[in-house]
Amino acid sequence: MAFCNPCTIHRAAAHVAPPPFGQQKRYPALDLTVIHATERGAPKGRKPIVWKLLTDLPVRGRAEAIEKINWYAMRWKIEMFHKVLKSGCQAEASKLRTADRLANLMAVFCILSWRVAWLMMLARAEPEASSSLAFTPNEIALLDRLVRDAGNRRAKRGTINFYLIKLARLGGYFARAGDSPPGSIVVWRGLSRLTDIERGAEFGADALVGN
Repeated sequence: MAFCNPCTIHRAAAHVAPPPFGQQKRYPALDLTVIHATERGAPKGRKPIVWKLLTDLPVRGRAEAIEKINWYAMRWKIEMFHKVLKSGCQAEASKLRTADRLANLMAVFCILSWRVAWLMMLARAEPEASSSLAFTPNEIALLDRLVRDAGNRRAKRGTINFYLIKLARLGGYFARAGDSPPGSIVVWRGLSRLTDIERGAEFGADALVGN
């Protein structure tokens, strides 16, 4: 999400940070660069983003300063991924006692967390894109049967954003006129419920065929 280019770089200055008092013999001083910048062309209705960053990476000009700001702008994606991993998947509540089993579980959780984060980022970046980019035909059919279209007037039918809102409503999102966009946890809950319902429908169909 490199929304900070272009931005106004007010200052990028070198700074030496000494270690805490009484710890000078244990820790060296840090050579840091202070970056102070303001976003240009901010969307209407919100204030420009102001960055005041400290980094130990080299900043030898405006291009490198913007590069460091763009790297920092990725932080919200990482935070969202870990929020789903910890609060949605409850990764820290695992009772597994071996490293191999824990690694296998975390691999599955990372895939689930990635899909939730990817769905949300795709809906924000390309809200009018076709829902088929992110949802299977079976998922779309189930969401249409499970969640009414009423209350989903903020998105065009058939788009990613339309079905992301439906998925979030399945997870407890109200989709009221004044509500903010759905967060990662309600999307995770909706995806978890949808997966269970989809598996149940498949098992039911297999049972009917068998009979």
